[in-house]
Amino acid sequence: MKLKELLYLSSLILICFGACKKDDATPVDQTPPIVTPPYVADNSFKIVAYMPSYKDPSTVADFKYKMITHLFYAFLNPNPIGDGSLMGLSQQPRFFAVQQKAKANNVKFGISISGTSSIFVTIAASATARTTFVNNIVTFARNNNLDGVDMDWEYPSTTNGSADNFILLMKELSEALHKNNKFLSAAVTPGVYAGGIKDGIKPEVFPYVDFFNIMQYDGPNYDTAEPLNHASYKMSVKSLDVYLIEKNLPKVKAIVGIPLYGRSTTSSLAYRDIEAAGADVTLNLATVNGVEYGFNGTSLVKQKAQLAKDRANGIMFWEFSHDSNTANSLIKAANDQLGRAY
Repeated sequence: MKLKELLYLSSLILICFGACKKDDATPVDQTPPIVTPPYVADNSFKIVAYMPSYKDPSTVADFKYKMITHLFYAFLNPNPIGDGSLMGLSQQPRFFAVQQKAKANNVKFGISISGTSSIFVTIAASATARTTFVNNIVTFARNNNLDGVDMDWEYPSTTNGSADNFILLMKELSEALHKNNKFLSAAVTPGVYAGGIKDGIKPEVFPYVDFFNIMQYDGPNYDTAEPLNHASYKMSVKSLDVYLIEKNLPKVKAIVGIPLYGRSTTSSLAYRDIEAAGADVTLNLATVNGVEYGFNGTSLVKQKAQLAKDRANGIMFWEFSHDSNTANSLIKAANDQLGRAY
């Protein structure tokens, strides 16, 4: 074969090889990757309420949802064995009913996680259980289209070493939730009594939690001038002093807790029942069926709402169904003081 013919044949073989190679190539995927937008904290003023699973949602009038910004269904519980698994949700139909009403009124809806302190101590002490717990919570939040999660551990403490593990747990949970654009809050001690529980909320946990629902109630005799008022104005002021001044909690993360119930020396009573008994709801003391109850009346709630506006970034109510649906509603009183439309 002549050289010219050899060169021509070689060229044909190379062209054919190149064409075959191109045809066999795997197509390049032109689909753009899914990018989750970075988490941005909501720093607006908040009005938070909790709705317990043991209360019928119909006890709260639909118009009351316009008076709040955040609602937590209470509670989702960890498994008592402490391995990080979760118990089944109690009263699931109520959960969905409350969620639907919240969403219809542009209220951010979440779940509150609660259980005995010993269970949280066990979970938080184990890296494996912590991760399992976090993964289960995030899965629940995603599967149920929640806006966020509230951790109600009552209470981490320095006396048993759980305070540092609380930080580890909240850090891991915060990072996982924020990756899914969901917020994290925590219900915490008022911090007005010295000891391991007060010290159990360390400043190191502050960066990981979007806001803290400070439970400024259940403190009878704190103010000797009002011994039956378990949630005095004095207590709220001192609690904010502890968090904002002593612990340096950013103001934007502080939420003032207000009770929607009264307490006697032995029992408690919903505000709606105190009002229904004919009490003067502008006061903080009422006698119902011969029993004296200290509570937060409309005047005190307005005073606390103003305190929250001046020194914090929101108010929290325990619990939603305790309030009345009348013009004397305590949640309404707070909204009126704040000048909110509803």
